[in-house]
Amino acid sequence: MDYADIAHCTELVRELDRDRYIADLFAPADERGALFALHAFNVEIARVREAITNPMAGEVRLQWWSEALIGGARGDVRANPVAAALLDTIHAHRLPRETFFALLDARIFDLYDDPMPTVNDLEGYAGETSSALIRLATLVLSNGEGVDSAEAAGHAGVAYAVTGLLRAFPIHARRGQCYVPLDLLKKHGLTRDNAVSGRASPALKAALADMRALARRHYEAALAALAGVDPAELPAFLPLMLVPGDLRRMGRPHDPFKAVPAMPPLARLWRLWRGASVLRKAVAAL
Repeated sequence: MDYADIAHCTELVRELDRDRYIADLFAPADERGALFALHAFNVEIARVREAITNPMAGEVRLQWWSEALIGGARGDVRANPVAAALLDTIHAHRLPRETFFALLDARIFDLYDDPMPTVNDLEGYAGETSSALIRLATLVLSNGEGVDSAEAAGHAGVAYAVTGLLRAFPIHARRGQCYVPLDLLKKHGLTRDNAVSGRASPALKAALADMRALARRHYEAALAALAGVDPAELPAFLPLMLVPGDLRRMGRPHDPFKAVPAMPPLARLWRLWRGASVLRKAVAAL
């Protein structure tokens, strides 16, 4: 892989996805470039909504990435350092391109203000985005042999994604997006409009508590599924260790339409470092 491409990806992840950046530093040096390429791609896809003026423009951007993966994009794809590094990573580690296509399709949901229909739909969305990213990272770290980590990646991705959506709830609500599933809202007598209204209520707080419980269940299931996984794959799961602390902080009394103060960077770094030990114990539990 080209050094300049990897340096660009590394800086992008360091600036915009600090959790995964730190986790990637726990990987062997010769695999970090591939992980940074994966996570830089994710940064680019996740921020499409912020870079567009209408959903169709976002779909065009996502389609460009799909075509880049199959060699059909117009222009010099390798002029984009993230695309160049990603294509090299896919080739070097024989990563399944269909996983990337599914991820791009799932991200179309982000471009619109349609509500998330059901909890199952939310889990599916998280599975095709966050879980897929973890799964791809395990394939990089295991040289394509990570057959025992698929279940753990599935649960870990849902736990991490739902926690992230909860952290971003105030931002999404302000722009009319609703990732809290309609069936969960209905359970508490709420509608989509209630969830983005800016008016807190006991019912909305109860719905968000259910979301935290969902993330916690998947976190616990991920830890259980990690038993016996190849220790070489653990850096892919390291961001999962931030989930319990984030859920606890969001569970304290607060206005859900106001962001919970972020954990200090050094505290977050310590939790990731400490989390590496927790993961090793989970793997050794078999």
